[in-house]
Amino acid sequence: MNAPPRYELFVLEDGEKPVEVMEDTKIPNAATIKIVKQDHTLGNMLRAQLLATPHVLFAGYKVPHPLHPYFQIKIQTDGTITPQDALEQAASKLIGTISDLEAKFRREFTFKGNETDGTGAADDPYGTGTAWSGTRDYMDF
Repeated sequence: MNAPPRYELFVLEDGEKPVEVMEDTKIPNAATIKIVKQDHTLGNMLRAQLLATPHVLFAGYKVPHPLHPYFQIKIQTDGTITPQDALEQAASKLIGTISDLEAKFRREFTFKGNETDGTGAADDPYGTGTAWSGTRDYMDF
């Protein structure tokens, strides 16, 4: 059909820059930043993180066309930091937040208290081994 090959949606081509900054000449302390090979997932998370930053006055993003794998994010700050610095800080905080979420997820869903067969290998995760004996079932993580 009309859709491009799927790998073109996330693989950078030779010489293609992942981020392009365009200073806004009409609005003070503002810039439009084009982020290539990304979509609404990253755009919305960055926008939300930017709006939580006290120095950011405006943050919004758009995906110009669904068949083009990039989005544009517009950032206006109060002048104490540049829009590029605000985006960098937001991305760093977002990476930290996602790392914390991953650590909490891994901690909550490890098989704590499950016994092994003495070889160090965990029992069958589907509940057919000895770790799920008695009244426990797979919902009792």
